[in-house]
Amino acid sequence: MTSRVIPVEPFVLVVFGATGDLSRRKLIPAMFQRDAAGQLPEGAEIFGVSRSKLDHAEFVAQAKAAVEEHVPQAERPALLVERFLKRLHYVAADATGDGGWAELAEQLKPFKDRVVVFYLATGPALFGPICERLGRFGLADGDARVVVEKPVGKDGESAHAVNEAISRVFPEDRVYRIDHYLGKETVQNLMALRFANGLFEPLWNAAHIDHVQITVAESLGVEGRAGYYDTAGALRDMVQNHILQLLCLVAMEPPAHLAADAVRDEKLKVLRALQPAQEHSWVRGQYRAGASAGGPVPGYLDELGAPESQTETFVALKAEIGNWRWAGVPFYLRTGKRLAERVSEIVITFRPVPHSVFGEGAGPIQPNRLVIRLQPDEGVKLWLMIKDPGPGGMRLRPVPLDMSFAAAFNARNPDAYERLVLDVVRGNQTLFMRRDEVEAAWAWIDPILEAWSQAPEPPKPYTAGTWGPSAAIALIERDGRTWADGAP
Repeated sequence: MTSRVIPVEPFVLVVFGATGDLSRRKLIPAMFQRDAAGQLPEGAEIFGVSRSKLDHAEFVAQAKAAVEEHVPQAERPALLVERFLKRLHYVAADATGDGGWAELAEQLKPFKDRVVVFYLATGPALFGPICERLGRFGLADGDARVVVEKPVGKDGESAHAVNEAISRVFPEDRVYRIDHYLGKETVQNLMALRFANGLFEPLWNAAHIDHVQITVAESLGVEGRAGYYDTAGALRDMVQNHILQLLCLVAMEPPAHLAADAVRDEKLKVLRALQPAQEHSWVRGQYRAGASAGGPVPGYLDELGAPESQTETFVALKAEIGNWRWAGVPFYLRTGKRLAERVSEIVITFRPVPHSVFGEGAGPIQPNRLVIRLQPDEGVKLWLMIKDPGPGGMRLRPVPLDMSFAAAFNARNPDAYERLVLDVVRGNQTLFMRRDEVEAAWAWIDPILEAWSQAPEPPKPYTAGTWGPSAAIALIERDGRTWADGAP
């Protein structure tokens, strides 16, 4: 089975921050892959915009290097690379000044009749200034759309200010707040599992589900992002957006249909139903020097180059949703850097059977688990109890029904950015956050940040290459549960 390629109308993509890390690692390779798949029509143009004083040839050379670095050689025949590079243009412009904007407006004039997507691959401090100039230079008219990266603000107040600045130029139906986790194939399959299968939805409630775990673990440290990361931390960088969005998709009520606002209305209800987090329901940590598969690795303070920091590189939280479907079901959320392995997954643990008819010799009966893995090796596992084959009595063991996307579908699994950028072109906002979602998420996060700012206790240390501080284990074991960590 192969994936279908759905063409789009000719469009223009304008990337601000085109010489930055996000553009090089994700956006340029993503657009090349869509072009190689035959999805970009004739007339689709890509403009790079940044402060760097590059000429056209220099920008094209940078884009070619990005494709060669981030696209496997077998997937980038020279003819397809050359075709893609012919779509590229470059304009040097200052996001906080007026230099270069008149030239950008002039170069975009021939494309007034097309969808124009302005992708702000910059820091959130530049969202307002860029949008203001897009409006002032007449570039926000017609069917122009703007894409903004997370984080939208650093707290509720700053997020409101950023959203206000954007809304003065672009109406909400032309604003796309991107969270690349929502573009992952497995995340969308979560909705398919729930709403296209009669097996799961009747059981998707407090009567049948014991608890839910959401883990987004990284084995790398902060690398070259230490300066940014020390102003953010794991709670702002991962929980406020990625993890809360995953929680919403697990917990939301079935929408009437898959129209963007129908889905986002249901997610908003979940965010507003979150109970205030209590002091005993969180753990924050910071990694120290340790080891990974590649050998010794430095601690966070070593990478930061500072003698001390209160910034958390790990956070574990217990969240509870105050509604009929989820009352009494804890959601354990966990994310961190320099953990034991790179894995993102959702684990739904069902309630145990009320009574075993098999006797002690059969062994313990473990609760069924539905494991939805986002990365790596995207797929879905349903752990069931079965009889161990062979004579000698009834012995039970857990075995997974395992659907790996790589094995089930004879197709390359597209990167999330490939899907999301073209969703913007199509005008489909289903996988993008609405303004009220962003601000509702901050309303739950802000009291935690405030409590941390008032607490003198520093983040708990943990050794790089482990699963975080021991207090995170105690957090879940106080409730008689354990972190899944790949176990059945």
